[in-house]
Amino acid sequence: MRRWIWPSVVAAFAIAYPLLLSSPFQQRLGALVLLYAIAASAWNIVGGYAGQVSVGHVVFFGCGAYAAMGAYAKFGLSPLFGIPGGIVLAVGLAAIVGVPTLRLSGHYFSMATIAVAETMRLIVTNTEWLGAAVGLSGPTVPRNIFDLSFLSALPYYYLFLIILAITLAITWWMTNSRMGFYLRAIKDSERAARSLGAPASRTKLYAYMLSAALTSVAGALYAMMFGFVDPESGLGILISVKILIMAALGGAGLLFGPLVGAAILVPLEEISNSWLGGKGAGLTFVVYGAIIVLIARFQPGGLLSLLTRRGKPKTDTGASHAP
Repeated sequence: MRRWIWPSVVAAFAIAYPLLLSSPFQQRLGALVLLYAIAASAWNIVGGYAGQVSVGHVVFFGCGAYAAMGAYAKFGLSPLFGIPGGIVLAVGLAAIVGVPTLRLSGHYFSMATIAVAETMRLIVTNTEWLGAAVGLSGPTVPRNIFDLSFLSALPYYYLFLIILAITLAITWWMTNSRMGFYLRAIKDSERAARSLGAPASRTKLYAYMLSAALTSVAGALYAMMFGFVDPESGLGILISVKILIMAALGGAGLLFGPLVGAAILVPLEEISNSWLGGKGAGLTFVVYGAIIVLIARFQPGGLLSLLTRRGKPKTDTGASHAP
């Protein structure tokens, strides 16, 4: 029962957060934390559990964002009806891209995903039907509840909280299934996992497709909250870097690691932007770079792994136990 105490406390705080901190800025900040926690948790499936560091994951984020805005801009439907289309598009793209790229490992896989993401960004930028460099906009005035267009951030907060809970539940189920055991074995040593009969290629592809589907949902929610998407906000490589750092900062491969990372990085970015305004645009890259260096040097497992390690009892491995 002890291991459920902290998750229960976090869940209670998350539910009560808008009631305790009720200013518009604080509610919007909370909604953004949950939104990026969804995206980072989706990335965590393939980047944390499978060990495949996808830096071009933003392409699936863009699939959801453009599908949601395209449903309204091109067909006059609610952006909500674009979510299934975005999921199908993201999963299909993940299947096509994943078959050749998942044969690579390490930085070769990362570079391949960057190439795919940048190619898609350039294609969208030069496609008039997708709004080209101008982008696509959603409904300026909500027509009905299905438009999910609210003046306050409070409805978005609780909507994102529900989606995050579903995302974490799917991740928890996956990690405790045969697929999760396969992924952990593949991450430790793919060659050893293959020698023991684990279907490495198929398992990684399934994880990539599941991660793509959940990332597209995060992209659709982002587009509906802001009511707009363009190649930079929907397919910019900085979004992938941000998502990756959130997962790594909190703890890649841990269920609540992305949430911890988002709870630290999003307020840091929002507060620095509000203090510095346009002058702090370049500071974001400096902060991201510094965080990457610090994580790699001092805590590769993330902050949450530090806490879990402290909670484990120490075992004596001294020579006194040697035969």
